[in-house]
Amino acid sequence: MKAFVFPGQGAQFVGMGKDLYENNAEAKEMFEKANEVLGFRITDLMFEGTEEDLKQTKVTQPAVFLHSVILAKTLGEEFKPDMVAGHSLGEFSALVAAGCLPFEQGLKLVEARALAMQKACEATPSTMAAIIGLPDEKVEEICATIDGVCIPANYNCPGQVVISGTFEAIEAACVKFKEAGAKRALPLKVGGAFHSPLMEPAREELAKAIEEANFSAPVCPIYQDVDAKPHTDPEEIKANLVKQLTAPVRWSQIMAAMKADGMTEAVEVGPGKVLQGLIGRTYRDVTVSGRQ
Repeated sequence: MKAFVFPGQGAQFVGMGKDLYENNAEAKEMFEKANEVLGFRITDLMFEGTEEDLKQTKVTQPAVFLHSVILAKTLGEEFKPDMVAGHSLGEFSALVAAGCLPFEQGLKLVEARALAMQKACEATPSTMAAIIGLPDEKVEEICATIDGVCIPANYNCPGQVVISGTFEAIEAACVKFKEAGAKRALPLKVGGAFHSPLMEPAREELAKAIEEANFSAPVCPIYQDVDAKPHTDPEEIKANLVKQLTAPVRWSQIMAAMKADGMTEAVEVGPGKVLQGLIGRTYRDVTVSGRQ
């Protein structure tokens, strides 16, 4: 069975999507529609901007979404998924690619998500850190001992968990993780504590926008970040999407569930190769490739 997976924030690079725009008329039309919907030429920032431009959450999220979704569209007959999933922001790309959400509505939701998250980050300075080389249970155990907000935010693969919280809590936690034998406890250069309770204001804001959007049943099951289970019911998908901002991304569990359900091939659609790496390292018998 073939899975198509979609990357999240952090996969962006200068020049992303430029070949698509220049060599495919349908892609060019979709990019221009996006410029119109967003009210600024995001294509200029994607193709010719600086890394600093692309790092702004309000630019990064729509940029990664557009690259992934437009690429999936141009794959034509090659895009025949038996299952899809997306890492954090990538879940929105997966939903649009799988026919659950119309392109323009998906883009507007991603824009609303990016702006709401930016606001939440500015309201409470916070951060994230990558913990390498400890079991998930140990990471959860240590997080529970820290004063302040400090929770597992991304279960990326066995032995790699990203934690999220206030600066003080994350700093204190990194010390404890190193003492517990972590290979690395590395603070990340991110705008805030994504997938933590500190994103609650953003969740409330996004919930209204999601409620108003028109969701349909996708062409195949989508394995959602909040519970790592396959979903096709539009109402369940919407509810899980709302929860996603304050809940951890269970990517390790998604990979395990897709493998148990028969995944033999995984194709990453969009910028970067992060998800290819995570799947390939965890399941050597799955054929992994990417489309950029």
